[in-house]
Amino acid sequence: MGRDVPATVFSREDRRRYREKVRQCLDVFAQMLRESRFEVERPLAGLEIELNIVDDRGEAAMCNAAVLSAIRRPDWATELGQFNIEINITPQDLGDDGALRLENDVRARLNHAEEHARSQGGHLVMVGILPTLRERDVVEGTLSANPRYRMLNEQIFAARGEDLHLCVEGVERLDTRAASIAPEAACTSLQLHLQVSPETFAAHWNAAQAIAGPQVAVAANSPYLFGKELHRETRITLFEQATDTRPTELKRQGVRPRVWFGERWITSVFDLFEENVAYYPPLLPLCDEEDPRKELEQGRVPQLHELTLHNGTIYRWNRPVYAVVDGRPHLRVENRVLPAGPSVLDAAANAAFYYGLMRILPYVERPIWSRMSFPAAEDNLREAARHGIDARLYWPGLGEVPASELVLRRLLPLAYEGLAGWGVDPRVADRLLGVIEGRCLAQRTGATWQVESVRARGDLDRHEALRAMTLGYIERMHTNEPVHTWDV
Repeated sequence: MGRDVPATVFSREDRRRYREKVRQCLDVFAQMLRESRFEVERPLAGLEIELNIVDDRGEAAMCNAAVLSAIRRPDWATELGQFNIEINITPQDLGDDGALRLENDVRARLNHAEEHARSQGGHLVMVGILPTLRERDVVEGTLSANPRYRMLNEQIFAARGEDLHLCVEGVERLDTRAASIAPEAACTSLQLHLQVSPETFAAHWNAAQAIAGPQVAVAANSPYLFGKELHRETRITLFEQATDTRPTELKRQGVRPRVWFGERWITSVFDLFEENVAYYPPLLPLCDEEDPRKELEQGRVPQLHELTLHNGTIYRWNRPVYAVVDGRPHLRVENRVLPAGPSVLDAAANAAFYYGLMRILPYVERPIWSRMSFPAAEDNLREAARHGIDARLYWPGLGEVPASELVLRRLLPLAYEGLAGWGVDPRVADRLLGVIEGRCLAQRTGATWQVESVRARGDLDRHEALRAMTLGYIERMHTNEPVHTWDV
């Protein structure tokens, strides 16, 4: 969840001061890393889920302010579009039945929120892209009222100097333009947080990058956008295009996009923050009164406001996070590649798969990133986004293999081992990772179910088929049965 900011107009002096302050924050951050001032790693897992709000017909409902007012809980917040909201789950211990408690906690909170959403004529949907979304639903007038989003919109378009070009070549072709960043609101995700020590951060980030492709392949849930069948996880390409500050000329010059996989394996968390400062001009140059160097010298923990605000406007698929909790600084890897949904059980299974792998891969004697090129990891993500469970992915020792084979033969055993390392009850691990196994054996994800369901309604026009499928999706979502067992 991005930090709220006040509405303002930025001057040239604001930008100069902000750049100096970000540099100062970066220097202080480097000193903190040298002096080992961070809280040690604990097995805590937190998550955020972005959701859509729909009406009784399954169409986008622009009522997040009313729904949040009805929910009245601090763990719920606005997201970019008026049809979006987000829940933030406090990090929890995964040990014993912790993963089950996490799943039950999410279900209880979503049920509470759904009850209050209904009082406002809305319903909540966990899905990567709302299938019934139309272009008229994502225009500047449908942005949430939070000043942060208006300011981001203004700054991104000031940098671009022209409309966004959205072009996705998939099963069908989408080619359109947008006059605001509102299409980004179509992208609703499951974001996984893992607290790690500074010493092991690089290994965890590298490992997360290496498994991004397999994660997306077995969790794809975004096959439709504006009525077109595109990629199995269209959200990946859409998010990259909808936040792009670069006109065509800067793309050709090799300027980095703000939604970025990266370009190399790293050796320190500092590499990522340093790249962010070196490569990206600020979008929201807001300075805080805190003097980070003075805070450190006086024995207090600096918030590094400017550095964290800048970091929050660069959308790496695995993003480094610096935060201060209860007076102690810590670092997290924020994994952002997964779509929301389809059910809470599916989301919990996706989380268990990730956390299990992240308990093993950062610590193996011959790390995966020493045997796999960085471009190969990025190619895996592209292939997985395009083809989902039908993707062919590269993995050292196996070569290029079907995604389901990679997961079943190599990654699921590691995930089981990793959950055991977290101390997860074997029965809980079997339940959650059994969902991933079931998807691979059935060759069915949320994306394939959506496509099958729409094609089964071939007697309807496309939007009516999408609407009927969405209503069926919502009904099955509430059963909490995993998507690979859903009927069409």
